[in-house]
Amino acid sequence: MPKIRCAIYDRVSTELQVKEGLSLEAQKAALTDYAVSHGYEIVGYYADEGITARKKMQNRKDLIRLLRDVEADKIDLILVTKLDRWFRNIKDYHNTQAILEAHHCNWKTIFEEYDTSTANGRFAINIMLSVNENECDRTSDRIKSVFAYKKHNREHINGRPGYGYTTDADKQFIKDPDTEHIVEDIFARYFTTYSKKDTVTYILNKYAEDPHCPTMYQVNRVLQNEAYCGRMYGIDGYRPAYITVEQHQKIQAICDSKIIPHQTEPFLFSSMIKCPICGRNMSGFVKRQHLKSGGVSEYKRYRCGAKFTEYHNGACISESVVEEYLLGHVVEQIQADILALQQKQQQQKKQPDKSAAIRAELERLNNMYLKGRIKEDFYDAQYLALTEKLNAYESAESIDASLSSYEALSDVFSDGWQEMYQELDIAHRKAFWKEIIKDIIVDAGSRKICGFHFNV
Repeated sequence: MPKIRCAIYDRVSTELQVKEGLSLEAQKAALTDYAVSHGYEIVGYYADEGITARKKMQNRKDLIRLLRDVEADKIDLILVTKLDRWFRNIKDYHNTQAILEAHHCNWKTIFEEYDTSTANGRFAINIMLSVNENECDRTSDRIKSVFAYKKHNREHINGRPGYGYTTDADKQFIKDPDTEHIVEDIFARYFTTYSKKDTVTYILNKYAEDPHCPTMYQVNRVLQNEAYCGRMYGIDGYRPAYITVEQHQKIQAICDSKIIPHQTEPFLFSSMIKCPICGRNMSGFVKRQHLKSGGVSEYKRYRCGAKFTEYHNGACISESVVEEYLLGHVVEQIQADILALQQKQQQQKKQPDKSAAIRAELERLNNMYLKGRIKEDFYDAQYLALTEKLNAYESAESIDASLSSYEALSDVFSDGWQEMYQELDIAHRKAFWKEIIKDIIVDAGSRKICGFHFNV
């Protein structure tokens, strides 16, 4: 009589289970002893470590591998220590049981008695799974409550605090005195050059001998993570801030989309010029042209990378042309934008401010809906109309803010600014435009620069 082909499956999810003697090694040893004592042929070991039984099945890689071997008819019996090592999710249990039954594969727990061959046995399994599932849900709710309490108190929850931070005795974030100066230097350098590549190179070179020197990935994380403006889990002021929220948003908006390691000199307008065909950022490249004299002429140009994948006839523009356009139009555009904003401001001043009355009407509408006095369709229509009116009044505040920003921008372009610009090196010219220009627009018909937007 052929031996029963047996597969051994074990799982452990927490350090507590390890301490209680349910480690993978302990489970494996117990299951192996049981299989040998019963004369089973062990055809494979399957183990999922650090995975809860309530996780989706696709996250339990060895369980998936086990089921594939069942479907290949390689296994007659699966041994597990207890039911909760096998499943705590009723839905996944029944899905798995259907696969096992289709391939005439049974399972058995060695520390508990379960029988799937009878109605009472299957009923007992469902009861235990329901109890286990409820226990997991209650545990999850308790953990969520603890985390919510910690977040409310702005406590460090788990993992490392992050480069530039440490925690005090009350688990509150504080700046790490060993690395605080380096993080401040990272941001100071970035807001000087507006280049991630330059910032990484500068920091790694400057602090190469410092035992707390960050890695390239840590520098990039400092520049990308909103925690450095003090915000975590959507809560402002969760940590001491190194920069403002506005500065963080500016970094995300204008930082280089990728670092080009072989590039010896930065492109002035990388990630700023939009393709007129697909709207993607146009990337810089160096055009080399062989001269009749035998020399080689090099100049920078911009093109859309999708040109070689979607094969569209996009624009190709020289950097010198873009620079010349901006130098010739930036002051004129500032004046035009200021005039347009002033006209909008005058128009709004002629109209009485009814924003307070609209907010009161919105509150009345909400109360009527909550009390069931109006139908949902009527509520939706009225709510949309009132919010549109309110947005029109609130836009007046944004106009005032924009005017202030434009006036500050106008001060930058005072008499003699072009002479000062010509004295800047390439890195500081790039920083100059990154600070001022949000994006540059190319006309789809002529393939020429036709405008730009300011960072205001």
